[in-house]
Amino acid sequence: MSLTFAAFQELIKRRYHATDAARGTPGTFMWFIEELGELATALQDNAPGRTPTPEQRANLSEEFADVIAWLTTLANINGVDLEAALTKYTDEDRVKGVKA
Repeated sequence: MSLTFAAFQELIKRRYHATDAARGTPGTFMWFIEELGELATALQDNAPGRTPTPEQRANLSEEFADVIAWLTTLANINGVDLEAALTKYTDEDRVKGVKA
């Protein structure tokens, strides 16, 4: 199934907005940071030169999904349209070069 950022953001909003809004930005940001930490661990488990288990490979994908979901939650409770924000990267007149 193909999923746009707008559709994913709406799905997250429908499922979790009441709880997320009640928690607020500070509490939600802490959950987001926890997920970033879990992603960092999963990246380390899957680093070049290591031989990750199938479970570690699967966990890496799950941690990426969790980070995106919590970032989307933060966007929702702060009124940010992620699809619109991402035009920063899709508009060739706005993005010049890369960070080294």
